[in-house]
Amino acid sequence: MTGWESPSHWLIIALVVLVLFGYKKLPEMSRSLGRSLRIFKTEIKGMSQDDAARDSAETVPPAGQPQVVTPPAVTAPVVAPVVTPPPVTPPAAAPATPAGTTPGATASPAAEETSQQRTQA
Repeated sequence: MTGWESPSHWLIIALVVLVLFGYKKLPEMSRSLGRSLRIFKTEIKGMSQDDAARDSAETVPPAGQPQVVTPPAVTAPVVAPVVTPPPVTPPAAAPATPAGTTPGATASPAAEETSQQRTQA
């Protein structure tokens, strides 16, 4: 015998699995595999029952009655709202100070003299 049917091939595969996983893990792995297969089997059975229920619900009307076909509901496409950012205003600029003066200082002595001359006249 050649191929996978040979018992010697299966024996070698079993020894490799035993060496890779150890004898303590094999029963646990086989139990887990059995549970997984059982769950898979019940899910497949449930899917076939769902298909049968759906097929029985879709009954064909008798030949004497006209078949009414309703078009699928058409919904408007969803458009995201456009959000415009608020306008950005530049920061208020500080008033320009004449050359040679410091901000917050009082008026120059020459300016004070001219204002005094106007009040005397």
